[in-house]
Amino acid sequence: MNRLSDLDERIVHALAEDARRSYADIGQEVGLSAPAVKRRVDRLRAEGAITGFTVRVDPAALGWETEGYIEIFCCRNTSPESIHRGLSRYPEVASASTVTGEADAIVQVFASDMRHFERVLERIAGEPFVERTKSVLVLSPLLRRFSSGSPG
Repeated sequence: MNRLSDLDERIVHALAEDARRSYADIGQEVGLSAPAVKRRVDRLRAEGAITGFTVRVDPAALGWETEGYIEIFCCRNTSPESIHRGLSRYPEVASASTVTGEADAIVQVFASDMRHFERVLERIAGEPFVERTKSVLVLSPLLRRFSSGSPG
């Protein structure tokens, strides 16, 4: 995958801010016609730079009031694929990544309440590839960025 041009990056950033924006609106912002924006978006989709369009929903609106992160310390020789397979069964897992440092992976979890979070934590800790866990709960999210494009 080649790095996006500045113009394509601006289009992607505009779509990431609001995927429902019209091509005409985006075109006005980036200095292109609506058909030119559509051609670029179609090309970016075909190349795999844009993988899809989605909606962002406040987890609390779905009853997920508690958020936490679980560090997972795995048994020796546990592959990322094994971790992915094990965690993909949990609807409460919003994201999971392998990481540097002492832990092998970090998992973002949303739960309905503290008891629910505790049950999910216990189930994840019981996975055969997990040696131990360490968790933290989110008190107040301070900053969330959902848009794409260059930081800064």
